[in-house]
Amino acid sequence: MLAAIGDVVDDIVVRVVDAIRTGTDTPASIARRRGGSSANVAATAARLTGRARFLGQVGDDATGELLLADLVAARVDVSFVRRGGRSGSIVVLVDEHGERSFLTDPGSARMLDDPDPGWLDEVDVLHVPFYSLIDEPMATTAQTVVGWAHAHGTAVSVDVSSTSALDAYGTRAAVATLERLGPTAVFANADEAATLGIDAAVAGAITFVKHGAGPATLHLPDGASVAVPAPRLGPVADSTGAGDAFAAGVLTHPAWSADPVAACSSGHAAAAALLRSRVTPAARSARQSSG
Repeated sequence: MLAAIGDVVDDIVVRVVDAIRTGTDTPASIARRRGGSSANVAATAARLTGRARFLGQVGDDATGELLLADLVAARVDVSFVRRGGRSGSIVVLVDEHGERSFLTDPGSARMLDDPDPGWLDEVDVLHVPFYSLIDEPMATTAQTVVGWAHAHGTAVSVDVSSTSALDAYGTRAAVATLERLGPTAVFANADEAATLGIDAAVAGAITFVKHGAGPATLHLPDGASVAVPAPRLGPVADSTGAGDAFAAGVLTHPAWSADPVAACSSGHAAAAALLRSRVTPAARSARQSSG
């Protein structure tokens, strides 16, 4: 079982069809869905294996009820989720070029405290986005659970999450935190890897660096680096959550730590499955016409 500790939030995805016009109307398509990096990882892991657990806090409000219901429908174990405060929201702005920007309001999601060792019952790998290591009391809670995971022989995975989060935290402090946590796996995208200066395995962990549609770079603890190609895809309307799906695909591979190259391919497949569900209307129409 994979357990992910962190956020579940209300994603409000705003996709504009042209440049945003300040001070007046801009046509857009707007959709809402369950978001949050940890929740995304848990949901994909549950789809792939039927077993995943989300550890976090959600608001004691109607939005929280909907977010938890969505996770339950995805077959995620939410039995340890705490309720309190108001649920968080993220506005995802997707511009005419597909570039994403995020306006974040975590609500009470980072207020998780008083951890319970039972959170790790039957868990094989604990996944921690770096978001969960920044704000208190969530940061202390997550680090405590990581310590328990090591004591139980449970693998630990860390996704470095966000360049803005890394800049705010401090890159040297972030690397020091990774070294202190001693994860088995580290995930980063190309921008995050550049921010941290990743050109080899981080903190002795198997390090996966994602390059969008390009091959992922796999840095191994023995010093080797391997490029693992990604499937070719057409245009997609929104790539939000693809990195989370990639991490879930890697970590649910039955031999991910022993055969990380094969696991990386599984990560690509999981991300591709998500992206294929979000092809642009024009691309979908073209596929149907040619089919």
